[in-house]
Amino acid sequence: MDKKDKIKVAVVFGTRPEAIKMAPLVLELKNRTEIEPVTIVTAQHRQMLDQVLELFNITPDFDLNLMKPNQNLWSLTSEILLETKKIFDKIRPDIVLVHGDTTTAFGAALSAFYARIPVGHVEAGLRTFNKDYPFPEEINRVLADSVSDLHFAPTEGAIQNLLKSGINNDGGIFKTGNTVIDALLHTVKKDIDISYIGLEPNLKTILLTSHRRENFGRPLENICDAVIELINNNKDIQVVYPVHLNPNVQNTVHSKLDGVERVKLIEPLDYAPFTHLMKMAHIILTDSGGVQEEAPSLGVPVLVLRDETERPEALEYGCVKLAGTEKVKIVSLVQKLLDDNDFYDSMKQAVNPYGDGLASQRIADIIIERFK
Repeated sequence: MDKKDKIKVAVVFGTRPEAIKMAPLVLELKNRTEIEPVTIVTAQHRQMLDQVLELFNITPDFDLNLMKPNQNLWSLTSEILLETKKIFDKIRPDIVLVHGDTTTAFGAALSAFYARIPVGHVEAGLRTFNKDYPFPEEINRVLADSVSDLHFAPTEGAIQNLLKSGINNDGGIFKTGNTVIDALLHTVKKDIDISYIGLEPNLKTILLTSHRRENFGRPLENICDAVIELINNNKDIQVVYPVHLNPNVQNTVHSKLDGVERVKLIEPLDYAPFTHLMKMAHIILTDSGGVQEEAPSLGVPVLVLRDETERPEALEYGCVKLAGTEKVKIVSLVQKLLDDNDFYDSMKQAVNPYGDGLASQRIADIIIERFK
């Protein structure tokens, strides 16, 4: 097919979670003869983004390299608008794809809307219906949905959220599953050695991740205090925490957990070793949206360190439980998983509602059908 006859699809992302979820879609688009993909990264997260690009062997066509020390939402949003405008004016894509709830997703979607270019929102329809929680992600995804023309919703619940939000179902809403499962299944097939982490093979591993803004300060201190109590009460467990690079996370975690027996504070992991660490974990404690979606495919119970989640399907299916950020509740739920085999098995064996690993194929098919 002549290049000028191909559908030009601009794929924009900037953070590690976005890269993980968009990488399998980029690879799928590259395999379609009808499509000319153009990959644009804002590098909202520089180092962690590059790890994922290398894993999936993706070289961006445009790298805005916008990450700056102590950047704020005002400057980042304005730079995304201005810099993506330059690229959109130059390449004039047929559609711009954004992902999820980041500042990159919102900024690029708004930029495309201003340029009168159709927008496709991957992972559309997630909601807590609380504009302040999570902040600023809830408003980012609501606004991205508002300017999008194609909504690639991971679940039926997400579709209902779109309809509740006033998005018209005029043929632009599709249930596709979540591309994160595509990425996970692609990655766990690889032979990855994580012995360098130094985990004790005879201990049950609890994997902890926490990095969201709303958990900065007292909530994260509570989480750390819960870890200390669990370690003191259970001699057969170890906790491993890849500590996010944000100083608000680093300072709290190291002040609380440095030197605590059987707690390993490690650098953030590349995606491939992280998936293998998830696979070998006994329990996962997290405030990450992606981990909530991925872990059920690996049969690992997840306790969510938040009071609300925009991923209620996992709650309904029994894959995850809300633990919040109060020490007493976190300790209670973890202890129940450690002591009650029936409770543990009910979570371990629950079906993952987020997809079958074919979401990227479905999205590519829809784009071809729409634009051809």
